[in-house]
Amino acid sequence: MSEEMNLGSNQEFREGDIVKGVAAQVEDKAVTVSIEGAPFDGILPISELSSLHIEKASDVVAVGDELELMITKVEEENFVLSKRKVDALKAWDKLEAQFASGQIFEAEVKDVVKGGLVVDLGVRGFVPASLVEDYFVEDFEDYKGKTLSFKITELDKEKGRLILSHRAVLEDQKANKKKRVFEEIHAGDVLDGTVQRLAPFGAFVDIGGVDGLVHISQVSHEHVDDVSTVLSEGQAVKVKVLSVDPENERISLSIKDTLPGPWSNIEERVSKGSVLTGTVKRLVSFGAFVEVFPGVEGLVHISQISHKHINTPHEELKEGQEVDVKVLDVNEAEKRLSLSIKELQTNPVKEEEFDYELPEENTGFSFSDVIGDKLKGFTNK
Repeated sequence: MSEEMNLGSNQEFREGDIVKGVAAQVEDKAVTVSIEGAPFDGILPISELSSLHIEKASDVVAVGDELELMITKVEEENFVLSKRKVDALKAWDKLEAQFASGQIFEAEVKDVVKGGLVVDLGVRGFVPASLVEDYFVEDFEDYKGKTLSFKITELDKEKGRLILSHRAVLEDQKANKKKRVFEEIHAGDVLDGTVQRLAPFGAFVDIGGVDGLVHISQVSHEHVDDVSTVLSEGQAVKVKVLSVDPENERISLSIKDTLPGPWSNIEERVSKGSVLTGTVKRLVSFGAFVEVFPGVEGLVHISQISHKHINTPHEELKEGQEVDVKVLDVNEAEKRLSLSIKELQTNPVKEEEFDYELPEENTGFSFSDVIGDKLKGFTNK
């Protein structure tokens, strides 16, 4: 960069010199600049005002503005000047330092062009569409005039190439956030989260910048075949941290463990002697397990299945069968429910004992009459 000239009447002005001037006249496509000590004025073409496209010179310069300019050409009684080249010379040194350090800085989006965004940093910086966000953006028109944070990803001063990325900033932020989350959360923590994505095997939940997996078996106390029937993307949920694996960046979560268990307040919902309808879930040698509420199974002991003697529950019941049961006992602490099927059935043996007619009297006297006569004879002796 040439040293700034000492302005004076005897000073020789050459191409490449940096001078200071004042905008004397502003037209649509050029600015007339008065340079102190110079024998004549200079012309600043609109193309040399900025690295960006400008419609009218008056959009960026007003009469009386002081400008620092480079003389690009000395003509007869005229100088051709450039503000763009001065801005670029100053900018490249700063940009090279920012590129080397990976510095993040903010800048305004000056224009939206095919393929990306344009930023003015003293030189033209280009943000390719793929480097604007960490997700697909269909229309960038709303980005014009926005101030975003950027990192320089490519810099070539000789070719005037400057590539910027906002996406890189977002990725750095996410990486730092993820690191903090892995340092701060522990197994057993209960956190607020948002369902980000559903999969056949479970749901991925955002817990503050990091996604954890809720396996399908940890979604609900009830059996779940399809996660989408219970959860939806964007849904707010509470989750319990089951395990944290920072090395592999995996977090296992449970929604089920934050919900009231199926046995919670069971004694308030079920009382001894009440009658329920349930489904036979399992048959074992000593009885049948019947589900009366989601996740709540009670045992019908083999002796409580039927009034008649049976050797195995399979003689009377089958899995999936719907049955009515009577509650014999309920114990929430031990998660135990004793049930009976036969208590709701009529005992055929007892029916036979009481279901008969008294014999008709054919002789006209009763057994007591005969005994009575004998007793009379005994007492008269």
